[in-house]
Order: sequence, then C-alpha cells, then structure tokens
Amino acid sequence: MISSTTFMAFAATCFIIETTPGPNMGYLAILSLSNGRRAGFAATIGIALGLLIVGLAAAMGVAALISGSPFLYQFLRWGGVVYMLYLAWEGWRGEKETSASSTENKTDSVFFKRGLIVNLLNPKAAVFYVAILPSFVMINAPILTQTLILTVIFVTIATFIHASVVILAGSLRPYLENPRYNMMARRILSVLLALVALWFAYDTAW
Repeated sequence: MISSTTFMAFAATCFIIETTPGPNMGYLAILSLSNGRRAGFAATIGIALGLLIVGLAAAMGVAALISGSPFLYQFLRWGGVVYMLYLAWEGWRGEKETSASSTENKTDSVFFKRGLIVNLLNPKAAVFYVAILPSFVMINAPILTQTLILTVIFVTIATFIHASVVILAGSLRPYLENPRYNMMARRILSVLLALVALWFAYDTAW
C-alpha cells in the first residue's frame, strides 16, 4: 500500500518537523525537568493520543474544515495559547501538582490530560494532516487506508522523539532536588513555557 520510497520520504519529513522546537517539545522538556520522567511520559501518551485523534479527524475531513475556517482555526489557536499560559502561571504559583516533591503522590492522568488538551488545541497538527500528509498519498490506491497508515507512522515517529526529549530532560532533574533550586528552576521553566505559548501564537498566526 505504501512504497518504501514514500515511507522513507514521509518518515524523513516527519522527523524534521518534529525535531523543530515547538509547543510539544517545549512543554515536555519543561514538565520532565520540573516533575520527572514519569510525568513526562504520561504527557507523551496524551500527546500521542491527541495526534492520533486529529489524524482520524483529518481522514474524515474535519481537519480540512478547521483549516478552511478562520473562526475555528483561531478558536483552537488561542485556546492552546491560553491553556499553556495557564500552565505557566500555575507552575509559577507553585501548585502542589507541579511541585517535584509531590509528583509521586499525584495521578498520572493529570499530565496525560494536559498533553492531550495541548495537542487537541494545536491547529498546526490539523494543518499538517491537510497540507503535508496528502502529498504522500497515491491516487491509484485506497486513500483512506493510506491516510490511516501515514497517520500511524507520524504518531510513532513523533512519540519516539517526544520520549527522547523526556529522557534527556528528566536526567537533569536530580540536580533540582534542593527546595531552593527547585523553586528557582520551576519559575524559570514557567517563564519559558509562557514564552513557548507566545511563540506558538506568533508561529500559528495567519
């Protein structure tokens, strides 16, 4: 169904896109540094599910609707920006669930849901499925099947890269066990997350 040439070209495209700094990479790095790898992996699973849902929606034409509707696009865009700014503010305030010392006592569903929501509110994911993925689909073969296969390939590559970010960022966490350093790091990371949100707003502007 998918030729080896198409697979390699699409995989390379996905790799380049996903290794480019963006909301997912920034959020996972910040989360893993402040709350550890377990929280990062939970968010990674949420992000993967979000990408898969958007991919399935694209296969049904929903993503094309979003891409072609300025209102829906802007609604998702600003929803994502506001949500990331909320997470940054919560981290700055020092909520219990963002504290590294209490991460082990919190359910992973909190971070899973955040990863999922951040991705569902990311219009760039929908645009990817509408603007880039179709160029790798062959007209003389079942389009829906090809779209689903390419979606799985993209989600797999993205998840691998996101997991690598979590592992690398999480390895630095032991250096932040001191409460004073932890507070400083949490606030610095919160500012970085806010900057990621602002960059996201700029990068997704039409």
